[in-house]
Amino acid sequence: MGNRVVVLGGGPGGYVAAVRCAQLGAEVTLIERDKLGGTCLNCGCIPSKILKTASERMEMIRRSGEFGIELTGEVHVDMNVLLTRKERILEMERWGIEGLLKKNNIELLQGEGHLTERGTLMVRMGDGSENPIAWDRLILATGSRPASLPSLPFDGKDIISSDDALSIKEIPRSILIVGGGVIGCEFASIFSALGVQVTIVEALDRLLPLPSVDEECSKTLQREMKKRKIQVYTGKIVEGIEYREGGLVAKLVSSPLSQLSKPEKGAPLFVRADKLLVCAGRVPNTAALGLESMGVLTDSKGWIQVNERLETTAPAIYAIGDVLGPENVMLAHVASIEGIVAAETCMGADRKMNYAAAPGAIFTTPEVADVGLTEYQARKQGIEVLTETVLFRTNSKAHVLGEIAGFVKIVSEEETGRILGVHMIGPHVTDLIAEGTLAVRLGCSAEQLSLTIHAHPTLSEVMLETAYKLLGRPIHG
Repeated sequence: MGNRVVVLGGGPGGYVAAVRCAQLGAEVTLIERDKLGGTCLNCGCIPSKILKTASERMEMIRRSGEFGIELTGEVHVDMNVLLTRKERILEMERWGIEGLLKKNNIELLQGEGHLTERGTLMVRMGDGSENPIAWDRLILATGSRPASLPSLPFDGKDIISSDDALSIKEIPRSILIVGGGVIGCEFASIFSALGVQVTIVEALDRLLPLPSVDEECSKTLQREMKKRKIQVYTGKIVEGIEYREGGLVAKLVSSPLSQLSKPEKGAPLFVRADKLLVCAGRVPNTAALGLESMGVLTDSKGWIQVNERLETTAPAIYAIGDVLGPENVMLAHVASIEGIVAAETCMGADRKMNYAAAPGAIFTTPEVADVGLTEYQARKQGIEVLTETVLFRTNSKAHVLGEIAGFVKIVSEEETGRILGVHMIGPHVTDLIAEGTLAVRLGCSAEQLSLTIHAHPTLSEVMLETAYKLLGRPIHG
């Protein structure tokens, strides 16, 4: 087999795959139809965190009196300045990726690729011309886009997507967020801190209704949102909307997906909002790729099917990232690892993708993070477990920061003490989860964690205290 690898899609999976293939000696072409960095860099992880950072600054300013800081005058966010900062950072990051491609002698083509015959990818360039590109191995990394709802189609003005929300030029007085998953809850935290009246409606019975998220984390997040005057309706859906003077009015009814008994079933609620933000999942960018003609199997929704080596059902064609769908893990950092695995596999290595220690990081207020099994998942697998929880309010650094809400929970195997999962909600837990990820990845025991000295005063001491508690000898927890 030849040495020509083509990667379709320049997001966090695609460009990493391209770099790794080049490192292994392949002649690599990367094709991107839009901007390098994909959803993560351009309309996902990075721009949302830029807005989140600004919203956190606003929240700290409002609380400045607690820290002995007196402020006078009106404080507001200049969205023009904030959006300019966002674009400057994104451009710098894209420039960095382009530099990586040049450094590794990777050819970059700006265009839209589709499969025509084995060994050839046709690229439609910006001027309308078509350029055939030969390949020996192909890695598909075309990503996904926000899903709309038939009853709530995006118009970019009143009914907006997460992409639209990241470029909003004026802060609305109120917003209704449809979907209480990761994206919806992150935007709820951002807009609330910017002074917007926020309402969330979620069809299932809890916020963050992901199997990987501990239910206690969901309950704590909803409690903290209530403190911030975010109105949350779970077990509800938007049946319809009306345009009235001064905004939208949404009709909420009981969700058919709710498992709880609803005494108010049948009694609709009406919520007024200036804007409606739909965060109802994502759909794959696979429809126009010509996958069927090449024998690449997808499911009924268009998600590409792969094995543990990330091989599709077509020879020499691999797929990574969001196009694999929610049955895998749709996270940027996971896509990057998939990119490495696919690159090494297509270059002859015996690699398999393992999702057992893939951390989740949710940038709400407070933050939520997890890795490994929840207590429910472990017991469902027939594993006898011990779990312990330590509150951040027992931690000195949390009090210094003025952020004491939340906890760390460790799920361990009862017989061996092996750490099976770590679940956190609280200050900076998206950083703290790295220790939990390493513990799960290495099969670390609670005893081994308890013997690891943690610096003081730091938030990480909550992990140490939880290990002590699992061993029956808590000091502060």
